[in-house]
Order: sequence, then structure tokens, then C-alpha cells
Amino acid sequence: MSLWVWLGIAVLGGFAAIARFLIDGLIARAAGAELPVGTFVINVSGAFALGLVSGLAVSGDALILIGTATLGSYTTFSTWMFESQRLRDDGRFMGAFGNIMISLAVGFAALALGHGIGVQL
Repeated sequence: MSLWVWLGIAVLGGFAAIARFLIDGLIARAAGAELPVGTFVINVSGAFALGLVSGLAVSGDALILIGTATLGSYTTFSTWMFESQRLRDDGRFMGAFGNIMISLAVGFAALALGHGIGVQL
């Protein structure tokens, strides 16, 4: 990879991580829920975007910059698992189970929808 791609990874990854933090905070404040709605919205929207990218058949450096640097930094598997664990630790077993199962189902559907749209463009 070229120096420009490495710099792009750093810049795009940084901006995407900051965007994730800000968007999660806005959604969490607006929802006022005890469930991790912000992380859910971020991960589902990221899955949709990655599906769109794959449907558009983006490849090479562009895929690294969009898929890995940007969307990989925007979405957050570790936070999703941590929040599920926190729900379980608080005795909210159904909330933890629901967070995992609903996130998987809706995330996969968003990925498939994005891919389908990308293929048509």
C-alpha cells in the first residue's frame, strides 16, 4: 500500500470513530432508553453502507479506505458486545439476548438491502 492509502486510513478512520461517538451520544440522549439504541443504529447503518459498497463492487484501495478504514471505524463490534454483557450483568437477560439477536437479524437485513441496492446502481 502506498503512503497515501496509509494516511487515508488514519484520517478516515479517525473521522469515522469521532462520528460514531457523536452520533451514538445524540441518539442515546434522544432515545433516553436504557437499551443501547445508539450502537444499534450505528451498526445497522454501517452494515447497510457496507452492503452498498459490496453491491457496487468497490475494490482495491477504495475498498480498504471505505470498507475497512471508514466503516470499520464507524461500526463497533466490541461496544455492542460490551453493552450486551452489561445488560446481562444488570440482570436484564432478555435485554442482552434481544440486543444480540435483533442486532444480528436487522444488521444482516440491512447488509442485504444495501447490497441489493448497490447491485442495481
